[in-house]
Formats: sequence, C-alpha cells, structure tokens
Amino acid sequence: MLLKIIGAIIVIWVAFAVLGFVFKVLGTLLVVAGVLTVGAIGYAAIKGSSRKQIGR
Repeated sequence: MLLKIIGAIIVIWVAFAVLGFVFKVLGTLLVVAGVLTVGAIGYAAIKGSSRKQIGR
C-alpha cells in the first residue's frame, strides 16, 4: 500500500514537472513571437510601402 502511495506521488510530481516545463517553453515562444511581430510591423512601417496600398 505504501508503494502505491509513493508511486502515485511520483507520477503526480512528474506530471506537474512536465506541465511546468511546457508552460515555460510556451511562454518563451509567445515572447519571441511577440517581439518578431512587433519587429516586422516596425520594419514595414519604416520601409514605407505606400505603393502597396489597396485602391490606389
């Protein structure tokens, strides 16, 4: 019985460790994606693509 309890605790601990790692990686990827998006928008604004406007 004690081994089952210890096994369950270990399984729960590993599950939380994996979830924590996944959320940490996703958070980092979200920050990188946000920086790249802002950079791309800023580059497009500075580049001045006035020839590509719709309807002109």
